[in-house]
Amino acid sequence: MTTRIGVITFPGSLDDRDAQRAIQLAGAEPVALWHGSHDLEGVDALVLPGGFSYGDYLRSGAIAALSPIMTEVKEAAAKGMPILGICNGFQMLVEAHLLPGGLIRNHHQHFVRRDQRLIVENTTSAWTSEFTQGQEIVIPLKNAEGGYIADTETLDRIEGEGLVAFRYAGVNPNGSLRDIAGLTNPAGNVVGLMPHPEHATEPGFGPDTTAAMRSGVDGLAFFTSAIAAVARVAA
Repeated sequence: MTTRIGVITFPGSLDDRDAQRAIQLAGAEPVALWHGSHDLEGVDALVLPGGFSYGDYLRSGAIAALSPIMTEVKEAAAKGMPILGICNGFQMLVEAHLLPGGLIRNHHQHFVRRDQRLIVENTTSAWTSEFTQGQEIVIPLKNAEGGYIADTETLDRIEGEGLVAFRYAGVNPNGSLRDIAGLTNPAGNVVGLMPHPEHATEPGFGPDTTAAMRSGVDGLAFFTSAIAAVARVAA
């Protein structure tokens, strides 16, 4: 049976169609979901995509975190469903308290767009199992409010519990504390990160590599990891 992965569109979502394309390339069936619904339509996993939900008013992701469908997202997370928050989706997960800490304006006060090197820190989550510990990957990054913050106690806890999923390598593009680029929850089913894996899934449209221009597809492993996680549960 084909894995069905829902992509929730919010007012101001920008990369929902890109996420659907990435899911399809990974071999799953993308399912378009709407923020105002309370129906997850029986999907096996969820993606909260990037963009500028509600114009980033109040705080990025803060209003979207109160959308009707987030009630079901929280319930699904508690039951172990794989959930990925990308950029604005990561901000939503933090605002919904599904992941700890907060995300603020980049320390240099500018929007940043770059192909970003990352170090994979956790390979036990539903979205990272296809990577290897310490692997360096390149994933496109584009944000203005991507600086990860948390108090020292929280930072020490997530480090101690191995909840840092990805760390910036080479350069910290937004001032994130301890170079944190992405997190997982203790159960490993909820992952959020600021870079955009959906933009590194198809040759010709990804980051440059030593092999060829625009050939990077490191993001594909996020989605194949989720497919494998769903298969393990169903087995």
